[in-house]
Amino acid sequence: MPPLRTALLQSSGRPGDVAKNLELLDTEAGRAAATGAGLLVCPELYLTGYAIGDDVHRLAEAVDGPSARTVAEIARRHGIAVAYGYPERAGDMVFNAARLVGPDGALLLNYRKTHLFGAFEAEQFTAGDQPVVQAELGGLTVGVVICYDVEFPENVRAHALAGTDLLLVPTALMHPFQIVAESVLPVRAFENQMYLAYANRTGPEGAFEFAGLSTLVGPDGVARARAGRAEELVSGEVDPEFLAASRATNPYLRDRRPGLYTSLV
Repeated sequence: MPPLRTALLQSSGRPGDVAKNLELLDTEAGRAAATGAGLLVCPELYLTGYAIGDDVHRLAEAVDGPSARTVAEIARRHGIAVAYGYPERAGDMVFNAARLVGPDGALLLNYRKTHLFGAFEAEQFTAGDQPVVQAELGGLTVGVVICYDVEFPENVRAHALAGTDLLLVPTALMHPFQIVAESVLPVRAFENQMYLAYANRTGPEGAFEFAGLSTLVGPDGVARARAGRAEELVSGEVDPEFLAASRATNPYLRDRRPGLYTSLV
């Protein structure tokens, strides 16, 4: 299988302006596709903005809502898969969610954030209850978690045991938690033998200052791409052959002793 060039869009878009964010997504998907990328990963709640208070509920849409149809058309037009965060309305509940659509615009997966961060998220969202959601893309098994989820080792290990090759992480990492992007992500990739694609927001938004530092990390813990603090589009290769070779030599998953870990649950 050839490597999958994966692009990370580091941007906070225009909080509160879904139409403008879709327009920006169209532009960036075209830019990513022009570099040979087969996948574009956008940040957490990219469509609406993060720090928009009760407007989260006003702007929330169903999984197959109008914005979903627009993103599907963007993906088809540029021939690139797109992962992006949005608030999902399901009946009376709103989830902090992420969708992955294929280069033909078809929905590949929809994931609901399982670990909500802080009072704001707890007030605005219902927590999801399905930790592992996967799809096939370019010969790879792709999974998704959102921001705070990746900081729980159990979440990422569950993906490793389920065979995830590339874990997408739309995120809204804020100051002063840069250690997550700089140190936690490489460790998660290494200890679980997978690629992690971490796409962050950046700059001030409401009471928050987002940290940037979006990164694509390989199973050796080495970054294939890393953004700075400003708005940026970066990309790197997810190489199935390198992943297979790395897994063949790294013993973590083979040497596990699950019988010793029952106290964790």
